[in-house]
Amino acid sequence: MSDWRLVREEARAGALNMALDEVAARTAAEGGPRTVRVYRWDPGTLSLGYRQDPATVDWDYCADAGVDVVRRPTGGGGIYHDPVGDISYSIAAPADEYPGDLLDCYHALCEPLFDAFDALGVDAGFAEEAAEGTYQPACYLRERNPAHDVVVDGAKISGNAQYRQHDAVVQHGSLTYAARPERHRRVFADAPDEFDAVATIEDCAGVTRDEAVSTLEAALRDWADAEVGSWTDDELAAARSLADEKYRTTAWTRERRDPTQPAR
Repeated sequence: MSDWRLVREEARAGALNMALDEVAARTAAEGGPRTVRVYRWDPGTLSLGYRQDPATVDWDYCADAGVDVVRRPTGGGGIYHDPVGDISYSIAAPADEYPGDLLDCYHALCEPLFDAFDALGVDAGFAEEAAEGTYQPACYLRERNPAHDVVVDGAKISGNAQYRQHDAVVQHGSLTYAARPERHRRVFADAPDEFDAVATIEDCAGVTRDEAVSTLEAALRDWADAEVGSWTDDELAAARSLADEKYRTTAWTRERRDPTQPAR
C-alpha cells in the first residue's frame, strides 16, 4: 500500500474543508496515510486569513448572497472561493519529512502544482519579485510574495499557504479556474471598484473545469505516488465535530480564538 492517498474532488462547506485539512494533518502525524486532496467550496465561501480583521468583511452582503465566511489557520488575505470559479487542493504530511525552511518547503510542495499547470499548457511560475498591492485584505490584490504566489504574466492565478500542526505540515491553495470579479469584490467591506489582477485557467488553457480538476488530481497522484482513497468514518466524524466546535464558531471566525484550546 502507498503511504499516500489521493482524495478526489469533493464539494463541502468551508468549515468542514478546513476541519478536514486539520484532521488529515493529525492522521499523517500519527502514522496514517499522508493526504493529497482536491476540493470544492459549496456554498461559495470567503476564507479569511488567520490574522485578518473581521471588519474588512461585508457581513450583510455575504449573508444576503448566501456566501459562507470561515477563518483559515493560515495567513494572508481573504479569498472568495466560488463553487465553479475556484479549484482548491491541500497536502498533509509529517513535518519532519519536509524542509524546515519555509521557502524550501513551499518549493517542494508546489511541485505538483506546476506539473498541473505544465500539463494544462499554462506558463505559470512563482512571482519573481514582490509587487505592490492595491488592497491588502484581498489575497489576489495584495502584494505578490515570491515564496508562494503563482502568476501568469504578472497576474496571480494561484495563492498558497502553509501551517504546521500535530507534527505535520499542511499546504493548501486556491487555483482560479474562472473569474468571478463581482463576488470577489462585494464580499469585502471597502474593496476597490476594479478586481482585474487575476489570471484564470479558463482563459489561459481553454479547458473545462472537469478537465482542469482531473489534471490537478493526476499531478498530485503522480507526485506523491498516491493511491486513490477516501476518508475513514472516524476521520469524517472528527472533522464534523471540529467544524462545529471550532471553524463554524463566532469565537474563531470573528475573534480568532480557538474554542477547542484552553484559554490563555
